[in-house]
Amino acid sequence: MGKVSYMKLKGSQNLRLRLLLATLSSKSIVIEDIRSEATWPGLRPHEVSFLRLLEKICDDCVVEINETGTKLKYKPGIIMGGRHLVHDCGVSRSIGYFLEPLIVLGMFGKKPLTIRLKGITNDSKDPSIDTFRSTTLPILKQFGVPAEGLDLKIESRGVAPKGGGEVLLSVPMVPNSLKAIKWVDEGLVKRIRGVSFSTRVSVQFENTIIHAARGILNPFLSDVHIFTDHKAGAQAGMSPGYGISLVAETTSGCVISADTTVSYARGEDDADLEDDRKDLIPAEEVGEQIASALLTEIKQGGVVDSTHQGLLFLLCALCPKDVSEVRVGKLSPYGIEALRHIRDFLDVKFVMKPDASTGTVTMMCLGSGFQNLSRKVS
Repeated sequence: MGKVSYMKLKGSQNLRLRLLLATLSSKSIVIEDIRSEATWPGLRPHEVSFLRLLEKICDDCVVEINETGTKLKYKPGIIMGGRHLVHDCGVSRSIGYFLEPLIVLGMFGKKPLTIRLKGITNDSKDPSIDTFRSTTLPILKQFGVPAEGLDLKIESRGVAPKGGGEVLLSVPMVPNSLKAIKWVDEGLVKRIRGVSFSTRVSVQFENTIIHAARGILNPFLSDVHIFTDHKAGAQAGMSPGYGISLVAETTSGCVISADTTVSYARGEDDADLEDDRKDLIPAEEVGEQIASALLTEIKQGGVVDSTHQGLLFLLCALCPKDVSEVRVGKLSPYGIEALRHIRDFLDVKFVMKPDASTGTVTMMCLGSGFQNLSRKVS
């Protein structure tokens, strides 16, 4: 075998995105100085867990981590997919941290992917599993991902600090490649849907959140329906918490989302938890904040919300060698980082056309011509 040439990178930023793009582009990478100056240097538990997940769904990938965890060598393998897989995501980040890259990789596997993920289903840092069901999966369908076999089932919920949630993700293979799109009209909001949940607390928290959210949204739109999902017993995970996920559906098929979760902090011991208990945001404020956040996302314009910009750009870059055109609101920091990494790994550059009158940006690119070469040829 010839000598492997590694693409050299530094720092802990966007580690998940780098590993995803390295796997898709079959480029070996070495990342140095991973939090080398931090009090606790090296990779975090969720990053190591993500590497273990890559090893589960890919064949022949090689992961080397030095003793301090500050240097990582990664040689990607073949994306296999597979059924009846199980992965414990741990409790340092939620399942949402793992879902986005997992969905993208699953589409280009040798076999369809079915995996059970365990851990935290809802937190305030990563998109919730409700947002993935209502918003992320419909975005994939715009690019020609088969609707049949694309599913996310919530078996049980779990919030921080102890988790205990479980979801079942199914991702079909893309037959050959995605399809390039022109998606620039966000349309007008026709209805708002949502789900408010609670685990190991009174159902009254959900009702208060919904009442507060409707108080903000109903003056703008009458068609607002928010479901409740109160979990008890084994389905409620191991920690108390509550939250809400809202989705605005538009006349042109766009889905704009906002979500949050309130639970006790991930402390080192019970003493830390006790300190945080009195600082929980009241349910009424949660409802008002997230309804306002959704209105802000709608006001910014664009066919996706700010959380999904990075995924949208990546899907455009993975299209055939054809022009894709999409419109987004103000570029998010993660969206900007995604554009840089897409350029470095896939050699795809976007042309940006800002529209001063609406504050939106039209993004155009020529796809990389990426194909699912892993799949079995019948």
